[in-house]
Amino acid sequence: MNIVRERLKNGIIKENPTFVQVLGMCPTLAVTTSAKNGLGMGLATTAVLICSNMVISLVRKLIPSKIRIPSFIVIIATFVTIIEFLLEGYAPSLYDSLGLFIPLIVVNCIILGRAEAYASKHSVIASLFDGLGTGLGFTLSLTMIGIIRELLGTGKFFSRPLLPASFEPAIIMIMAPGAFFTLGILMALLNQYRLQKGKN
Repeated sequence: MNIVRERLKNGIIKENPTFVQVLGMCPTLAVTTSAKNGLGMGLATTAVLICSNMVISLVRKLIPSKIRIPSFIVIIATFVTIIEFLLEGYAPSLYDSLGLFIPLIVVNCIILGRAEAYASKHSVIASLFDGLGTGLGFTLSLTMIGIIRELLGTGKFFSRPLLPASFEPAIIMIMAPGAFFTLGILMALLNQYRLQKGKN
């Protein structure tokens, strides 16, 4: 149970891919115009992370070191294709919203990084929870950014009106600058918290 707790805490807090490692910035900035998009992209990435980590851990001793990166990419691409078909079939509106960013999960440095740094060196169970922890950290980050941008930019929460009609939406929040503002402020707050915690 220690490995489960350690891997989950590592992915969600200590080495959060968005706020700590600053990885996967392309989908983070592009798809978080709404909470639904952020959550959808995060869950799709989490599913790919878990499945690819497990398979890579299973076959790690069979893959020659010289071709490990291309092999990892083929495994990751297989799961991305499956997720893409599932989204297209069962969540077409989300599939249309995420668009090109679903196939781009293949080259997301978070997934390849976890495959190389962790799954290729550890057991299947440990790799599963490493993928789950990292994926949850990424999902929470994207959803949080999406909630803030959608709320301030449209006055809605998961596409439902939340703020009163008198609220004047800040349209810039659902545009590219809004993504940078939100990410920067959240990163600054998290870093401030970590500094304060380190002093205590």
